[in-house]
Amino acid sequence: MDFHAILDAIPAPAVYVLTGLIILLESVGIPLPGEIMLVTASLFASGPHPHVSIHLVALAAILGAVIGDSIGYYVGRHFGERLFAWLGTRFPHHVNDETIGYAKHAFHTHGIWAVFFGRFVALLRIFAGPLAGSLHMKYARFLAANVLGAICWAGGTAYGVHFLGKIAEKWMKNFSYIGLGVAIVFGIVLSTVARKRISANVAEYAERERRR
Repeated sequence: MDFHAILDAIPAPAVYVLTGLIILLESVGIPLPGEIMLVTASLFASGPHPHVSIHLVALAAILGAVIGDSIGYYVGRHFGERLFAWLGTRFPHHVNDETIGYAKHAFHTHGIWAVFFGRFVALLRIFAGPLAGSLHMKYARFLAANVLGAICWAGGTAYGVHFLGKIAEKWMKNFSYIGLGVAIVFGIVLSTVARKRISANVAEYAERERRR
């Protein structure tokens, strides 16, 4: 099977749009694998004759993150509790009283830094915009942290994965599809470990609250 031919058959604009769209929807508050999509798109741009531009992948991811968080902010500001209730009925394992309580605790504890560093944490990446809006954080402060966090997370991830993909391509040559598969699996494993760690933190926080 010619793996490169399969990748080449995917139009570059489709990769950019899908990357930006998934990250945008995740930032609005819908649990989607934005990080995995970003890693995959970045690897598409690291082959020997890539038809996907890493610069446009990074730009699409940054725009998706900033726009999605801003939409989430305004939705959260006007429909916060109703939004969380709706998400809870659609994604009960991701959005429930315990996860929302933990996210609010993080925002109250760390303020604007929760927006910036939340971009690097799956749970907070989903809730950052809607929570900031529902807690009436000033939009100017939110936007500054949102843009900076998006640039660091999306840009850093895209170019970092691209650089590692180039190294893998140099050593694996015709077996680069193995490297792509390993990298994607590695990304999924890291995401799974991070989710489990966050779940443990959420459970610990909920238990502390119950004991009060």
